[in-house]
Amino acid sequence: MRHGIAKRKLNKTSTHRIAMLENMAVSLIKHETIKTTLPKAKELRPFIEKIITLGKKNKQSSRTNAFASLRDKEAVTKVFDDLSERFKERNGGYCRIIKAGYRTGDNAPMAFIQILEQGK
Repeated sequence: MRHGIAKRKLNKTSTHRIAMLENMAVSLIKHETIKTTLPKAKELRPFIEKIITLGKKNKQSSRTNAFASLRDKEAVTKVFDDLSERFKERNGGYCRIIKAGYRTGDNAPMAFIQILEQGK
């Protein structure tokens, strides 16, 4: 039984999985849309939404926690300056996942994950 097991393993070790999510989050923050496999996109959404919520608090401790997750100064600055202002009035749901068919090589389901344009 799978009781109490919340996340996908994505066929990777825990350190590889964490590093991959951090790198994908930085790319998503910088480019605001990325194309990846559907399971990875579904795992990335809660990760990125927690970071954007940290950005809305706008405290030094929140900035430190965001930097610990992202390890990229430009991305943290964009979260706290641009994205936090954009989503100031919104209570969650900062990203969307759009299915994009199947990859030709291995038939893996692909998806775009995007940060929403407007706060409302």
